[in-house]
Amino acid sequence: MSAELTVVRSGALTTVQDSGRHGHAHLGVPRSGSLDAPAMALANRLLGNDPGAAVLETTLTGCALRPDHGVTVVVGGAPCPVTVDGRPVAWGAPVRVPAGAVLNVGTVTAGVRSYVAVAGGIATEPVLGSRSTDLLSGLGPAPVRDGDVLPLGAPVRQPALPSAAPWSAPPAALVLPLRPGPRADWFTPAALRTLTSATYRVSPHSNRIGLRTEGPALERRTTGELPSEGMVLGAVQVPPDGRPVVFLHDHPTTGGYPVIAVVVEAALAQAAQARAGTPVRFTQG
Repeated sequence: MSAELTVVRSGALTTVQDSGRHGHAHLGVPRSGSLDAPAMALANRLLGNDPGAAVLETTLTGCALRPDHGVTVVVGGAPCPVTVDGRPVAWGAPVRVPAGAVLNVGTVTAGVRSYVAVAGGIATEPVLGSRSTDLLSGLGPAPVRDGDVLPLGAPVRQPALPSAAPWSAPPAALVLPLRPGPRADWFTPAALRTLTSATYRVSPHSNRIGLRTEGPALERRTTGELPSEGMVLGAVQVPPDGRPVVFLHDHPTTGGYPVIAVVVEAALAQAAQARAGTPVRFTQG
């Protein structure tokens, strides 16, 4: 009989995430998957899981879980206090949680998203090859709720533990390198200069679909309507208010606002950990 986790406290937003659904954009299905892929992969490697095994991605306030069998877990990503039945345990390293004990993943002290990996991985039913929750399309398991029971896979191998795991610190300032977008010519030269010279800030309205920004508006020189066209991960779309929006993993696969640039994908993990108010600079990539 496989082990299970009961959700005691679901937190602000906790979802199941893995490496995502690749190759389905032509069907209108975005990639989804962990926003901070390096953090997910490191937590999994510390347990001997495949790097893309499904984990829980929490948002700001963590979650609490009770296993029905003894399990080994790693909590990584955004730093936070971690306890087992009220006793402090290590963040960012393997921890044994006995059957019936409560693992509490607390409110982050920096960053936004913590990752709870369990030896064997979360074993919810895959949809289109992924266990990820997609908030835009509704594919995959729903965001976890109090009382949910999550199945676990069988641990696959003993990990080779490093002396210290190389966790990345959440950004005090976010630097996003850009490549030219397909509709850069819809904007004035002044707008293109502003994009790479002004300082923006992360908006509190950001989510898994997009990182919204606050700052100077970008002026368009083409004012007509744009037919919907394909969107990619990292696309910097400019809605009518002129403030750039960086598309993250649950982004729509088509959109009708012009894309002025595209953020280099490797930089998006830091975007996942940028809190509201964090300064954002766009640079030529």
